Amino acid sequence: MQTLHSLDPLRRAVAALRQSPGGPKTVALVPTMGALHEGHLTLVREARKQADHVVVSIFVNPLQFGANEDLDKYPRQLERDCALLEAEGVDLVWAPTVEAMYPQGFATNISVTGVSDGLCGASRPGHFDGVATVVCKLFHQVLPDVALFGEKDWQQLAVIRRMARDLDFIRPRAERIVGVPTVREADGLAMSSRNRYLSHDERAAAAALPREMKAAIERLREGGDVLTTLEALEVALIDAGFASIDYATLADAESLQPLSQLTGAPARLLVAARIGGTRLIDNMPVA
Repeated sequence: MQTLHSLDPLRRAVAALRQSPGGPKTVALVPTMGALHEGHLTLVREARKQADHVVVSIFVNPLQFGANEDLDKYPRQLERDCALLEAEGVDLVWAPTVEAMYPQGFATNISVTGVSDGLCGASRPGHFDGVATVVCKLFHQVLPDVALFGEKDWQQLAVIRRMARDLDFIRPRAERIVGVPTVREADGLAMSSRNRYLSHDERAAAAALPREMKAAIERLREGGDVLTTLEALEVALIDAGFASIDYATLADAESLQPLSQLTGAPARLLVAARIGGTRLIDNMPVA
């Protein structure tokens, strides 16, 4: 497995992967910010099913962190991450420096309106511009045939798919941006690099998030009023130990427009809540 930090060697290495013996080969990209866990490794395993070769990017992207967010303390453990990826059969790790990704004078921003406006976009101004910008660059750098993202970050997935459609991406095409179902702990909590910030008591209380979301989904599927159900969900999370709720929303699965009732079209329940100093997000299909 190769680990590369600058762009020209990356392009040469990807070209060599495509020209492997036996005819042209396909390449899958799994973008990450490192601090890998089983959720990331699940993406890698799916990528190996989808393409001949797998490239994983590891880059803690400063553009998607706000002024008071955790950029400086976000875990960076490249050596450990690379060992995990090599064990999974990854061909290449793209781990650029900030200077390689955003050279002096960098002045371009990708903004995807609509799907980025509410939910996390409302409470994290500029976050999805940072996501879209770095993913746009990663796609152009690696030119993957398929790219894989976790469904836990559902709004991020929607933003990236919309960007690829609107800008006519060929590698990857929008329909080859694959969402992989959320990987969960034994108690249902979605795996996340930020779970490590939770204290023992906070971690125990955090299990209420998926549990109460499932209960709310059952009420919605049984015909419960949307507003009443969402209000009850927020109360249940506060009672369980969460400090505040950024949002609890029923939304159309593609446009992310809020829904006041189920329509028969695909819908998701999306929640962001804070416990201690940690912000957790989750989403689940409703219909």
